[in-house]
Amino acid sequence: MKITATVITYNEEHNIAAALESLSWADEIIVVDSESTDRTIEIARRFTDRIFVRAWPGYSIQKNFAAAQASNDWIFNLDADERVSPELAKEIVEMKDGPEPAPTGFRIPRRTFYLGRWIRHSGWYPDRKLRLYRKDAGRFTGAFVHESVEVKGEVKNLSGELLHYTVRNSSEHHERLDRYTTLAADELRGQGKKGSLIATLLSPVATFIRSYILKLGFLDGVPGLAIAYFAAHYAFLKNLKLWEATRRR
Repeated sequence: MKITATVITYNEEHNIAAALESLSWADEIIVVDSESTDRTIEIARRFTDRIFVRAWPGYSIQKNFAAAQASNDWIFNLDADERVSPELAKEIVEMKDGPEPAPTGFRIPRRTFYLGRWIRHSGWYPDRKLRLYRKDAGRFTGAFVHESVEVKGEVKNLSGELLHYTVRNSSEHHERLDRYTTLAADELRGQGKKGSLIATLLSPVATFIRSYILKLGFLDGVPGLAIAYFAAHYAFLKNLKLWEATRRR
């Protein structure tokens, strides 16, 4: 079992070294950069010479391009703000040393560090992501945002965790919401959806209740409150931008 690790980047100089260092067990590392203007590529060259630079086409297209460059049958996809935990690395190495696995994909629990603490509730954990898959059986889908791998065949869960070092502070979280809600609204508009007063009004309320109460976000302290609030604000902005686009049309 040979595994190629793939990472897509754009201005990730503060993240890329730790991310690639956590992939030391991989048989090959491929970085696809979207024309970074910082030191991302320079730092990445310390870990691999398999670096491709191309204009940004979207999350799924970029990740599928990275997988297409792989020399091996198995792909492990890692985001630049993630790390492979020692437990997960050990689990994957043991699998590599054994017979070829029957499943064509593996989901991995992801634990997120946010505002100074590891989040255990709020709908953010275990947040399983399918990141290890056979190249000939899976590919990323999703036109704008929330990309994910779809595979043909059996999928199993691993127990080792991905460690996710998301936004560094509340200001960065707020800035990211604007970009992601634009992408989400564009995706909904592409599906023929239309904005409405009801959705814009009620969706944020339902989202806050789900995150903070039903998903036990209150147990995550102030970060849990922030997660619920930003999730509600995300729902509001997404539906408002969809309404704006519908009105323009």
